[in-house]
Amino acid sequence: MDRYEDILHTYWGYPSFRGIQRQIIESIATGHDTLGLMPTGGGKSLTFQVPALAMEGVCIVITPLIALMKDQVIHLRERGIKAAAVHADLSRQEIITILENCIFGGIKLLYISPERLASELFLAKLKHMRVSFITVDEAHCISQWGYDFRPHYLHIAEVRKWKPNVPVLALTATATPQVVADIQEKLHFANGQVFQMSFERSNLAYIVRRTNNKDIEMLKILQTMKSCAIVYVRSRKATQELAKYLCQHGFTATFFHAGLEAAVKDAHQQAWLQGNKQIMVATNAFGMGIDKPDVRIVIHYNCPDSIEAYFQEAGRAGRDGKKAYAVLLYGPYDKRTQKMHLRTAFPPKDDIRKVYEHLAYFYQIGVGSGAGHTFPFHLEQFCHTYHFEPRATEAALRILQRAGYIDYEHDPDAAARLFIPLTRNDLYKLDSLSPREDSIMTTLMRNYGTLFSDYTYINEERIAQQCNISVHELYQALISLSQRRIVNFIPQRKTPFISYLRHRVEERHVVLPKEVYEDRKEQMQQHVMAMLTYAEEDGVCRSRQLLRYFGEERANDCRMCDVCLKDKAKVTSQTVVNDAIWRIKALLSDDKPHAVQEILALPILPKVRDEVMRSLADDEVIEVNDGFISLAKS
Repeated sequence: MDRYEDILHTYWGYPSFRGIQRQIIESIATGHDTLGLMPTGGGKSLTFQVPALAMEGVCIVITPLIALMKDQVIHLRERGIKAAAVHADLSRQEIITILENCIFGGIKLLYISPERLASELFLAKLKHMRVSFITVDEAHCISQWGYDFRPHYLHIAEVRKWKPNVPVLALTATATPQVVADIQEKLHFANGQVFQMSFERSNLAYIVRRTNNKDIEMLKILQTMKSCAIVYVRSRKATQELAKYLCQHGFTATFFHAGLEAAVKDAHQQAWLQGNKQIMVATNAFGMGIDKPDVRIVIHYNCPDSIEAYFQEAGRAGRDGKKAYAVLLYGPYDKRTQKMHLRTAFPPKDDIRKVYEHLAYFYQIGVGSGAGHTFPFHLEQFCHTYHFEPRATEAALRILQRAGYIDYEHDPDAAARLFIPLTRNDLYKLDSLSPREDSIMTTLMRNYGTLFSDYTYINEERIAQQCNISVHELYQALISLSQRRIVNFIPQRKTPFISYLRHRVEERHVVLPKEVYEDRKEQMQQHVMAMLTYAEEDGVCRSRQLLRYFGEERANDCRMCDVCLKDKAKVTSQTVVNDAIWRIKALLSDDKPHAVQEILALPILPKVRDEVMRSLADDEVIEVNDGFISLAKS
């Protein structure tokens, strides 16, 4: 047993690697930039966790989901592995402690978000770390040709300047050949190697059900399966409505979307993971990092926006290797809806500029000012005030973000934020603070060093505990301090934020570059059309279609999807007909008339017999006279 297998067996209990895991591990361990393409359930995590333990230094893991990094750190620590995560819920001192532990060798795996790469504190500490390699999880997020582009991922290449000899391991479950090339370019691969598992899921049957009533079709499917399931829907509202509908029809169902409070999310997720709820109805916010092997069926109630998204979500079924189903419900309005979403996602440029202009009115920001300021953003209020359509407005804000004018944090972390607009001297001169307020302010400044320069996430439970008060009492005190303009307090809630990245310019000077607008629009259009083609194509095996999209050719049909089953049914039906024809002709082969009763006595299904008899008579193969049947005279 070599060192990698020894680590695998010691910490995870597995006897050997599977698929391309070993190839990826050996590549990154020998200093090669490496890209691993492994479908959902392929064992991506082990490809960086094992070499991280075998190599000197700390492995930095960049991942977009805080919940996922927290979960992985917990599981690694349970195995006795020194792992940590830096995220917004931690105080500045806690972050410093973790980063210094990395410098002094106390951490083997450090999980961070891509946004952390822009932190001056992180970069300052990174210079002193011995880094074994950098892992980029969900690497398709770095590609503008991918379906889930995240601008913060582009900072990764900048970090490589600080650690030029440190290799990069990029991992993703979904990438077209174009995205594979783009990932390597964006990450500045020097001596890169690419390893790809087949995207084929031989145990997963892909089905497209065309229906005018998705609710009834969904019930039929779930009543037939009676097993653990995920139902993906497009909107947050639909998650709750469909879960309620399923419960009314005898199922145990719960729901999940990004807008739920963290405690509610966790409760709903655990109820499903532990088997207390059979069905999870969710938006695409659910599923990343969820390893539940016994999901037998994934239903897409709405048509996804891309093949990549569909493939990844469908792949959460059958991770135990047993037969499972991925069903797409496709209705008469799906095509129209998809094209409408495309139009909404890219409003006319003049409309985008109007949103930018009215945003300045909303916050009273003059031309030449605003840079660095952050404001809570209430979409409904903004749209009501200026008569804008909400979905098009959100799309406009995202485009303005990509163009570099604002940062639109439309789905922020739930933690509270606080900023002290006074100087330290002004704060010390205040004589209006109560003893409790003075204790709170002292505790805040002791825990968070950036309160005077920018909005900072705070942990209300920790502050309340240190001040020996309840969280509610802390909340009331911070509201009072905020009303007196001693602090700017943004309570813990899912309120979006707008931050101005540069000073406001006049509406006519807002530039929306081709790569931000036209290129992205064309890319989304290609994704949508590929998804619609998949849904409507019923002449090519579903698995073949999906694999071909990712640049892989399948040797044979899957013989499980709706297309293959339809073809199989045709073949079976023709076999039955051919058998009936043979039996009738064999009976009449003596060239003598036979009574109809003799035909009726043959072992042929009545429906098939009647159809064959009509066909043979029409083709003048047989003759019928006075209740007797014989072969026609040539």
